[in-house]
Amino acid sequence: MIVLKITNASEVVASKLGKFLESLTPDSLDESTIEDILLKKLIENLSQEGLKGEVASVKGLDLDQSKLVLNDKLHVRRHHHF
Repeated sequence: MIVLKITNASEVVASKLGKFLESLTPDSLDESTIEDILLKKLIENLSQEGLKGEVASVKGLDLDQSKLVLNDKLHVRRHHHF
């Protein structure tokens, strides 16, 4: 299993949309948007390599140095088979 934590979603959104629009969107929306784009590209690339599996975006799971932290409201935002 691979865990990937995006830490600069707001900066990426700001660079794509501009600082003004980024300031109008909450950080959770920025994070969700970047995760959705990343999942789409990840699935495309892994499928092209012939790999099969599942990928999910999970809310309530955090990576803190070498520990996985489970929060009270853990749920899967998106789940895809490829």
